[in-house]
Parts: sequence; structure tokens; C-alpha cells
Amino acid sequence: MSNSNITVLFSDVNTMWTLIGAALVFFMQAGFAAVEAGFTRSKNSGNIIMKNLMDFSIGTPLYWFVGFGIMFGTQSAVFGGIDFFTRGDYTNILPDGVSFFAYFIFQTVFCATAATIVSGSMAERTKFSSYCIYSAVISLIIYPVSGHWVWGGGWLSQLGFHDFAGSTAVHMLGGVCALIGAAMLGPRIGKYTKDGKPKAIPGHNIPLGALGVFILWFCWFGFNGGSTVSMTNGGAELAGLVFVNTNLAAAVATLSTMIITWIRYKKPDVSMTLNGSLAGLVAITAGCDCVNPWAAAVIGIISSFAVVFGIEFVDKTLKVDDPVGAVGVHFCNGFLGTILTGVFASNSWLLDNGMTRGYFIGIQFLGAFSVMAWGGVLITLTFFIIKKTVGLRVTREEELSGLDLPEHGLVSAYADFQPIFAQMSAPSIGTESVSVEPVVDIDEAVPVQIKTPKQPVASDVKMTKIEIFVRQERFEALKEAMLEIGITGMTVTNVLGCGVQKGKPEYYRGAVQEITLHPRIQVEIVVSKIPVKTVVNTAKKVMYTGHTGDGKIFVYDVENVIKVRTGEEGIAALQDEEQY
Repeated sequence: MSNSNITVLFSDVNTMWTLIGAALVFFMQAGFAAVEAGFTRSKNSGNIIMKNLMDFSIGTPLYWFVGFGIMFGTQSAVFGGIDFFTRGDYTNILPDGVSFFAYFIFQTVFCATAATIVSGSMAERTKFSSYCIYSAVISLIIYPVSGHWVWGGGWLSQLGFHDFAGSTAVHMLGGVCALIGAAMLGPRIGKYTKDGKPKAIPGHNIPLGALGVFILWFCWFGFNGGSTVSMTNGGAELAGLVFVNTNLAAAVATLSTMIITWIRYKKPDVSMTLNGSLAGLVAITAGCDCVNPWAAAVIGIISSFAVVFGIEFVDKTLKVDDPVGAVGVHFCNGFLGTILTGVFASNSWLLDNGMTRGYFIGIQFLGAFSVMAWGGVLITLTFFIIKKTVGLRVTREEELSGLDLPEHGLVSAYADFQPIFAQMSAPSIGTESVSVEPVVDIDEAVPVQIKTPKQPVASDVKMTKIEIFVRQERFEALKEAMLEIGITGMTVTNVLGCGVQKGKPEYYRGAVQEITLHPRIQVEIVVSKIPVKTVVNTAKKVMYTGHTGDGKIFVYDVENVIKVRTGEEGIAALQDEEQY
């Protein structure tokens, strides 16, 4: 085989490896979407999927339009240059044997990842239109400028700053935007008590979140391993080291996080351990090519402490509501991983690059703080302008109802908890039509007798059951109102139902959906000491909107109540042991 043929073969191998890496990094969008959707409530799942779809779809054309030129142009060490629609000559920045289009798509998917990180911290209360705007700003200017400093031949790379696959350039940048966005947006309704104590708002689907973490872990081999952009001239050997370090840091971080939460919370916390996996992946990303495996394991251990205590600090001390832990995972460990690259870089790597450890650590600090300052200032300005113009946050009513319906007209993202739509009339069976004439009058077929006892059996104090059917968006307010008047126990059920109006039409892909059953919350309360009238009037005030579907309240006499554990009956079974 001639030398020219060998060169072409090597070029094809490197280009193919870069394209595989690009495909894996793209698939990280699915992982981020699953993590965010699983760690939040079901009423926002459609909105979350839409955001993760759009940040990639918005970022891709903007990065092609001008972002790639800003990042890889050669105008200056601070700003790459303006090259509309990426038509310039980038031969001098292409890795050996990698075609332009392969390198371009590889960089495009990295850009989209930075924008995705912000979505999780601002979930469940951000306007969709506002999300599209700030996602565009990140892809258009914030990421490309700092990316030029780090990877495009800018001033940081000239000083020797090292961020192999993006602990700073992607994750810390996205993390600082996430922190500032969540702080400016404010916490979700019900996240903090009046005295500032945080309350847990569990995600609705932890298995979905876990699937997202597994997807991200798998795709990180493309994120880090693909960043070698080569399988020749030692590239394959380097990729092997990167794979080992990436996997080792993630696994050790996962194990360490589980142990920390087991000790700290008395049980191994599932969602925090999943965050630990991601923390290890983020932390190792900067130095996965220049540390030994033992150092990768140590980085994983350190990252587990950073994510647990970072998330707690953000939640409890800063009072910033971050539903998925994006700040603890990406900001804390993006910064930490960048610094630890300087601490744990192998001696042989430092020697090959002509740097002392002290100098290298200093440059890593400088680079991390510079990108942090750039991203922080620009995103703060962006959020401020959005807040003063189109608005950043949805209304209280929209947040309580969930963003799926008011923002997208999506009644439910889940088939097993969606309204039942009006169906066509029953089809004929065989050649004979089905008779619709009733054989027996329904009152005769199902006789109903209602008996109201004159006095409860187990107590001389009257007991009453109040059954309330309320809109989903009004439930939190109803619950708080009930607690304020002294209700200490209630049963809550998700149900489907309708009144005489038979619901109202919604639209799916432009077609009308005749919805006959709407999701409602059924609240059951049994009272004895608190006046029934007080409960009913309080519920009516909270539930009333003046529109169809405000709900109904049913009142029943209760004959007896039995507490299984103690055998108490009547009013005694309704009381706490301290109160009775």
C-alpha cells in the first residue's frame, strides 16, 4: 500500500472516530431530558422534553450562522471572528486527519450541551419563550467566546490552560448560568417554608432519571473519548486511558456518594447517588487525558463530597431552588475538576508540556475564574433584560397547574394519566347491530338506599366525612388552607372526572380533542371537632374561580372509625395520641 493510500486510510479512521463521538454527545440530549423529567413532577414533563429538544434545534443553526467562527476564528486571542454561515478556511485548526464537517458537527453538539445544563435548575417555573431566548444567547455568544479562549487558540490556551473535554468550557459555564438563572427566577411554590426551611419536592419518576444517568454515562465515552479526535499516532492508546479514567471516576463517585448519603441520611439516597455519578463524570472531564487511574479514582471520591455538600449548600444556605442538582453537579464539579487537573496531572505529562505543577495549578485557577466571570456577567445581563421585557417566570396559576397545559396545550405527558377522550359510537358486532334499548330500568336494576344514622355508634360526638374534588392547580392552596384551620389528616387521590358540561376541547397537532374526563384531585377528610361549615366554606373560597370545573364538595355522615393499631373507635380513632 502506498503512503498516499495509508494517509487517506488514517484520515478516514480519524474522521469516523470523530463522527462517532459527535453522535454519542448528541445522544446526551436524551440523557439530560430523562434526568430532568424524572427528577421533576409529571405535570411539567412535556415542557421539559420540549426545552431539551429546542435548545439543540436553536443552538445548531446559530452555531453554524456565527458561533463556530467566533470560537475558532483567528481575529484575536479574545474573540475569534465573525464568519457568517461558517464559510471561511479553518484548515489550520483542524486536527490531523479530521475533515472540516466532522469537526464542525463535533463542536456543534458540545455547544448544545452547555445550553442544556441550564434547563434543569430553572425547571417547572420558567416561561418557554424566555427559555428559547436565553438558550439562543448561550449558543450564539456566551459559549463561543469562552470556548475560543479554551479551545480556539485564545489567550487561555496560549498560557497553557488545559480542559481536555469541557469541565470548564461546557459544564462549569453551564453551571454558573444555571446558578444565576435559578437565583433570579426564585424558588418553586412550596419549596421553602415561611421560616426559610427547604421542603422536598420529589421527582415523579426516579427510574426515568436513572435511565437518563445511564445514557449520559454511556455517552460520556464519546464526550471524553471522542475528544481525542484521533485513532492514529497514539490516539487509540490515549482514548483507552480516557475511557478508563472516565469510567473509574464515575464509578468511584457513585459508590462514595452512596456511602456519604447512607451515613448522613441513614439510608442510601437514590437521587443523590445518581447525581454523584454525574459529578464524577464532570470532574474527570478536564484531566481525563493527563492523570493516572489512581488519580481518577481520587477525583471521583472528592467529587462525591462536592456534589452532596454543594447541593445542600445551594438548597439550604443560598436558598436557591435547583430541582435536578445542576449547580452541584456541573458548577461545583466543573470548577473542582479543572483545579484537580493541575493537582493530579502526571509528572510525565507536565514534563512533556514544559510546565511546573505550581504554574499549572495557577493557570487552571485563572482559566476557571475567567470563564466563570464571563459567563456570570453575560447571563446576568441576559436574564435581567428578559425579566424586564417578556418576563422570566410563569404565573402562579400556570406553575401550580404545571407547564404542560398552559404553555403547550398538552393535557398530560403520560398515557396512563391522561383525560379520556370522547370516542365514536360502538361498532356493530358481526352483521347484527347491538341493541341499545335497556332491558330493565336502571333504578330497578340498581336500587339505591340512603340511610343516615341518627347517632354514631362508637361515639356521642358527630363525625362527618367531607369529600372534595378540586382542580390540580388548586390543590396546594387547598391543602395549606386545611392545615391552617386545624385539619391534621386527609387522603388524596388522583382521579378523572367531569360534571354536566362534559369538559372543553383541547388541541393536539391542530386537531380538536373532545375531552370528557379531566384530571382532578380527590381529597377526603373526616372531622369531628372542627365544624363542617368551616371546612366547606374554606374549601369553597380556595376552589372558586368562577369558571366551569371548579369542583364539588360532598358531605357524608360517618357511622364509625376504627384505628387498626390500637383498636380505638369513634372520635378517639381520629385524634393524635398526644391530643386525645
